[in-house]
Amino acid sequence: MGKQMLVSLFLYVNFLILSILNKHYNYLPMTSSDIKKGIVTILKSKAVVKQDVFEKTKACFDQLKEVLTGVEDEYNGKLGEDDKRIHMLFEDKGEFVSQLKVAGDVLVFHMHTNTFEFDREHEVWKNEYAKADEFNSYCGVVNIYNFLHDSFRYNREHDAGYLIARIFINREGHYFVEGKRQKGTGINNFGTSMISKESWQSIVETAILYSLEFDLLVPPYDDVKIISMMQMSSEILSSKMQTGKRLGFVYNADDVKQ
Repeated sequence: MGKQMLVSLFLYVNFLILSILNKHYNYLPMTSSDIKKGIVTILKSKAVVKQDVFEKTKACFDQLKEVLTGVEDEYNGKLGEDDKRIHMLFEDKGEFVSQLKVAGDVLVFHMHTNTFEFDREHEVWKNEYAKADEFNSYCGVVNIYNFLHDSFRYNREHDAGYLIARIFINREGHYFVEGKRQKGTGINNFGTSMISKESWQSIVETAILYSLEFDLLVPPYDDVKIISMMQMSSEILSSKMQTGKRLGFVYNADDVKQ
């Protein structure tokens, strides 16, 4: 068989294969009409869900601010007037950030403005509620960070804060929590637990207790044994020596006795 004939036969076989694939698997190039329909479909479905998630998360974050105000009043009442140094102080820092000072600590509550989906390896996909409708898994996120109060007081911009909890909230107000000691609010309860003032109260109090027991450790000697004259001069003048509760240590689940 001649070379030209082999080439023609090869091209013909490829044409047949592509024809079969196009017929059975809809591999034909998308038309302009198909693209427009796809855009409209996604805007009416996924995009709407993401907007719903944002609005629900924002409403829940506003609810959290009310709870934080109540926590401040409740515990300051319990502490009395003897030593105001340990009084709690709630500060609303804007639409998406709030702070609660607790003695020498500050808990920062931050709502992310975007909607998130989970990767396919995440535990959420073992949850029946998420598996029943993929849109149920789209969530907003509220993060809780633990900082030292002196980091804010002395404007130590390089100090470390620690994520101690993050709360995932979907369009229906169902939620679950990942974080230190946040028991009974995990993925297994996603789809049955609705975020409420009572659940926020429990989340906040758990975070407060953890942060109070999460002590500032002396950093390893080898991490601080060398410092330049420039660093020392600037740090003494500005009180900006980097500090964090576990600076130089591995931060894991065993940092605080359970």
